[in-house]
Amino acid sequence: MTTFARINNRLNVKVLIIDDERAIRNSLKEIIEYEGHTVSLAENGKQGYEAAMAESFDAIFCDIKMPEMDGVEVLQKLVEEGCEASIIMISGHGDIDTAVDCIKKGAFDFIQKPLDLNRILITVKNATDKTKLVAQTRILKKKAYGTDRMVGESAAIARVREIIEKVAPTPARVLITGGNGSGKELVARSLHALSDRAAQPYVEVNCAAIPSELIESELFGHEKGSFTSAIRQHKGKFEQADGGTLFLDEIGDMSLAAQAKVLRVLQENKLSRVGSDADIKVDVRVVAATNKNLLAEIEKGNFREDLYHRLSVIVIHVPSLDERKEDIPLLVDYFVEKICNETAMPRKTFSAEAVKLLQERSWKGNIRELHNVVERLLILGDSEISAQNIRDYVL
Repeated sequence: MTTFARINNRLNVKVLIIDDERAIRNSLKEIIEYEGHTVSLAENGKQGYEAAMAESFDAIFCDIKMPEMDGVEVLQKLVEEGCEASIIMISGHGDIDTAVDCIKKGAFDFIQKPLDLNRILITVKNATDKTKLVAQTRILKKKAYGTDRMVGESAAIARVREIIEKVAPTPARVLITGGNGSGKELVARSLHALSDRAAQPYVEVNCAAIPSELIESELFGHEKGSFTSAIRQHKGKFEQADGGTLFLDEIGDMSLAAQAKVLRVLQENKLSRVGSDADIKVDVRVVAATNKNLLAEIEKGNFREDLYHRLSVIVIHVPSLDERKEDIPLLVDYFVEKICNETAMPRKTFSAEAVKLLQERSWKGNIRELHNVVERLLILGDSEISAQNIRDYVL
């Protein structure tokens, strides 16, 4: 087996061949299977379309001239259905116009008959590389934007959802309040996802995690040489979020100097990088969050009152888990599904008594603490998590 075959074998490459000529189907199958791939066959366009919709493939070879449904129709229908496989069109009557038309309609490549062995192998490799890259990009986007969602049917969480739906389409700034681990970041992501900025950048900044001497550089950027370690120009988070949403988490921990600069950006929609006097225009919707009482921080002189009023056009308070304990059974089911999908752990169920004990407990760490407890129980507990497991590993 060649190196190419060994590499792609590990990727579990699946190929579908759609062609009404048995000799072509079998020849392609033999070539591709010899390289260690899995091949499925379809003898007409309709059969091929149904196979592609029923199963996921990395690459699809599709003839153009076929009965019942021609290859171009198959291509168009698969693209419309969101098929992620790379589709390679093949034809014995190919010309430049046909090839260009197929590429415009979403084909990955166009190959003329008689088929060339090396061209087929190179095309399979490139097509599967592209399909894997698309899949990886989708995974990274999910990680970037988060796959978590607000779970629950309590009146408290329903009220939060209602406010989000009303506010998200507007340009209003939002201040999200609530305890640590209550899900403030989920509210921020939902506001962005439901806004007209959803296709633009969403940038998160944890103000508490950045040293006070670096916060201005992180938010507004810096010019090369503006301080000792500034070896190149750097765009800050405001510039990175231009056109989209900037989520300032734990804004109550931001220094007063940085607060003054944030206020200027909110007032004038422009900023200056550290080490520069030049103004840079930005269009950013700011969503902020805090676990502190900012009105109390204003009284102490730790937070600017004018900035508070700029940020709190809309205030959304995220209830603590202790305020919505009726949601715990749904949250437990959600976390079991999520954790097992991410870690390939075997699924376990929770007995009614176990769930009742979780509902009776106080949750100072909120949703985040419940997530950690569910993960601990999945690792240490019995096949059905019992009340005794709760007493042993939680209480």
